[in-house]
Amino acid sequence: MQKANSNPNQNGAADKTREQVMAEREAKKQAKLAKKQKTTTPTAVETAAATTKPATTIITEVEQTTITTKLTTTTTTTTKDNVVAAVAAATSTKVAPSSEPPDSNTGEKTRDQIKAEREAKKAAKQAAKTAKTTGNNNVDTVTQKLNNLEVAPSTAAPTDVEKKKPALSKAERRAIQEAQRAAKAQGQTKKPNAAPTADAKATEKKLPSVITTPAAAVKESKRESESPAKSPAKLSPLKTERECKVKLFNHLVRANHDASLFINDARVHPSIARLGVQYAERTIVGSNARCIAFLHALRQVVQDFETPAKKEFGRSLDGAVKYHVEHLNKCRPLAVSVSNAYKQFRNQLTQLPADTPETELKEQLAHFIDTYVENQIGKAAQAISSSMQEKITDGDVLLTFACSSLIQYILEEAKRRKVAFRVIVVDSRPFCEGQEMLRRLHAHGIPCTYVLINAVSYVMPEATKVLLGAHALLANGYVMARAGTAQVALMANCHNVPVLVCCETHKFSERFQTDAIVYNELCDPNQLVMNAKCCLNNWHKSRLTPLNLSYDITPPELVSAVVTEVAILPCTSVPVILRIKPEIGY
Repeated sequence: MQKANSNPNQNGAADKTREQVMAEREAKKQAKLAKKQKTTTPTAVETAAATTKPATTIITEVEQTTITTKLTTTTTTTTKDNVVAAVAAATSTKVAPSSEPPDSNTGEKTRDQIKAEREAKKAAKQAAKTAKTTGNNNVDTVTQKLNNLEVAPSTAAPTDVEKKKPALSKAERRAIQEAQRAAKAQGQTKKPNAAPTADAKATEKKLPSVITTPAAAVKESKRESESPAKSPAKLSPLKTERECKVKLFNHLVRANHDASLFINDARVHPSIARLGVQYAERTIVGSNARCIAFLHALRQVVQDFETPAKKEFGRSLDGAVKYHVEHLNKCRPLAVSVSNAYKQFRNQLTQLPADTPETELKEQLAHFIDTYVENQIGKAAQAISSSMQEKITDGDVLLTFACSSLIQYILEEAKRRKVAFRVIVVDSRPFCEGQEMLRRLHAHGIPCTYVLINAVSYVMPEATKVLLGAHALLANGYVMARAGTAQVALMANCHNVPVLVCCETHKFSERFQTDAIVYNELCDPNQLVMNAKCCLNNWHKSRLTPLNLSYDITPPELVSAVVTEVAILPCTSVPVILRIKPEIGY
């Protein structure tokens, strides 16, 4: 067999190049070294002989690609890893066939050993051809590296690699960091509470030595802090807030109690900051009360305002007031009366003369605020009360809902006129504003009856008139008022009881709305829970989502008339009032 195989080699020796000859010599040297280090264990020989045949065909291809990549000098990280792996694989295959001892009975080489030598020669020829085409003569360097790897035993290879490991490039470090981050994320998703294994601890001990620059550690910490998997505490408040909303009403907002809105803001005046807290905590409620408090706080802002250098007073004050109004709107959505008052104030700012001293301009604005409160709220209430006194007679039973400062003023005026009447106060949870109405009327000696809204059908037959307040009167004639007003008006319509809505013209709005979904204000759903025994106590743990709306919409068909300071009008006359008094429609 050896002679038959050596003949073709001798015939073609003249055609061999220097590189092929060197490769054959190195292969023979390795064969001699392997014979000296032959093993005596028969099981190892059998195992090597059994695994040599399928491995040689695969590894020779890998060896060819490895030599090619070495000659082309590719510098990427993945190519380097593939080169090292391929060289190690080629080394093991070269040593395996040559390390087998000759058969004890015959003293000749086995069939597998001969095939392995042939494959090695073919690989050397292929390497020589590749070197010619690429113009590089680095075969000697590659074979020298193969020799160094072949001499080292397989058991000591990992330790030698660790000792001789060169400094990693930036791309390699980044790849290791990404792998570490992916492993940590996968471990947290699968076993968030499990203890780390020994392999994980070992990798954690090794990887910090790879990250040598502090900038990489800073970047990694930033990514970990920004990743959602590492910061569930940041997402939990948003999640709970979304869970507390009905999906149909996600576009609505509610009062904000966040302390960061009220502190550490130098641009917000203390009076506005105090008013924002009172709005959010519902210390000041009611359309007229909120408007009066806003105008008083606005007067303080005007008095303390200082015009910047080389700036105009009117424009500078307009920007400051706009910022304060936005702050109040964040605390709680502005009432229609507050929005109208703010628009009137801005209209007054545009009419200020430019050649007037700043002190006089401030006095003009303060006078405007006092006049607005007196005319639009005070005198309007007196005019509405005068119109309603003609409608209240002896023996009337007046039914009212919740608490309205205007209705209270009308009833107190009727009591001063010594009209014999009584009042039925209808109330509803969660705010129970009717209790405050009952307390005020009882303090003036007015006989009252207090019921909840679920009993309104029992007391409605006794009522002769229904007096209701309003948050706003829309341009299409619909009345926006406290939630529950529409139910009371509907019950009065069923019993043929006239419904009179008392509303000042500064509450008129140009908005068109036919339901309470498009525009409304959400309240805290936890306010619907009465006590620990309430069935809604643990609604967070169930799929139930309570809805607590502030206002509802009453259609004009359920309203007999609207009493204003102008006249007693039907609901459809709202656009006419807006045209007659355009300053109210801002």
